Amino acid sequence: MAARILCTHTGSLPRPPALTRLHARRARGEDIPAGEAAAAARAAVAEIVPRQVAAGIDIVNNGEQGRESFVLYLRDRLTGLGGESHRPGWADIDAYPEFKAEVVAAAAGKETASMTANLPAATGDVAYVGDAAMAAECAEFRAALDAARPAPLGAFLAAPSPGIVASVVQNRHYDSEEAYLAALADALAHEYRAILDAGFTLQLDCPDLALERHASYRDRPLADFVAFCERVVTAINRAIAGLPRERIRLHVCWGNYEGPHDADVPLADILPTILQAQVGAFVLPFANPRHAHEHRCFRTTPLKDDQVLVAGVIDTLTNFVEHPEVVAERLERIARSIGDPARLMAGTDCGFDTAAGRGRVARDVVWAKLRAMSEGARIASGRLLGAG
Repeated sequence: MAARILCTHTGSLPRPPALTRLHARRARGEDIPAGEAAAAARAAVAEIVPRQVAAGIDIVNNGEQGRESFVLYLRDRLTGLGGESHRPGWADIDAYPEFKAEVVAAAAGKETASMTANLPAATGDVAYVGDAAMAAECAEFRAALDAARPAPLGAFLAAPSPGIVASVVQNRHYDSEEAYLAALADALAHEYRAILDAGFTLQLDCPDLALERHASYRDRPLADFVAFCERVVTAINRAIAGLPRERIRLHVCWGNYEGPHDADVPLADILPTILQAQVGAFVLPFANPRHAHEHRCFRTTPLKDDQVLVAGVIDTLTNFVEHPEVVAERLERIARSIGDPARLMAGTDCGFDTAAGRGRVARDVVWAKLRAMSEGARIASGRLLGAG
């Protein structure tokens, strides 16, 4: 049995303002000095690793500081991209015109890397050409880890799933979705293996496995969406075949934005498909008020005996700092649902800045929330595991 409940998070952390501006310019298609962006990212990573340790995070990452977003950084690492993609709106936001107007007004003039504008499409054969960039990212992260005192217990890097890439970078080339997903799986497999070969845990970011229900599948039957999820999980398993599943975790969410979320697909409808992924851990959000109850799904659709649940117990969209007792209670409830607190980790619902500048939580509040998570995990560890 684990000595205590460990803490991690889901990936992106707020970037310094100057670095955010560079990412926003690059996302708009502007030319920026490559050396300037690289130096700013390197300094940000060196700072953010020890800050995670100081906040009580056991399994840390590089905060995705060098990436403009959790997925669109791949525009520089894949061939075959060109043209333009058009993302549909979210069904829940479109259903509330007054709210949508407020969202548009709040975003106006904000310096961010957009996730909906200037999106490329797949116009040719997709292949991975990011080996040097991935090696540099891993080396930069390793240097920050080696310098951190005290050292963290572990480290992870994230990479997007074939499904979210296919949803954002739409197919204009392949004869079928299956063929496109297979090509993406083969391309992304290079990045997945590089992360593992560098000694890190791999996190697969798969918001598509929930989000696309109220986006690209918003006007189609549930069965069509579940079939899409099955095709994506098949592609994921193709990409990670032969890799150590115990060092791979998979993150699913319904979109990292503040909104009604009343068009979200229930976890019960997709969990059996998600659990077909050959990974060692699942990272799911249980702090936000739309999905906080869905840990109960694991009572009837359980994890495999060797799998871990990283439970989101911190909301990444509000500036409320959760009380440690609230975090502890959330962990205790979730532990009862999975049946074994030794296979539970504490995490965040999603990233705090999934596209540069898009985060809703102030930088200083982010660190307070992470400290609260660590303290809450300590309290829950005492109650569930007898840890001091």
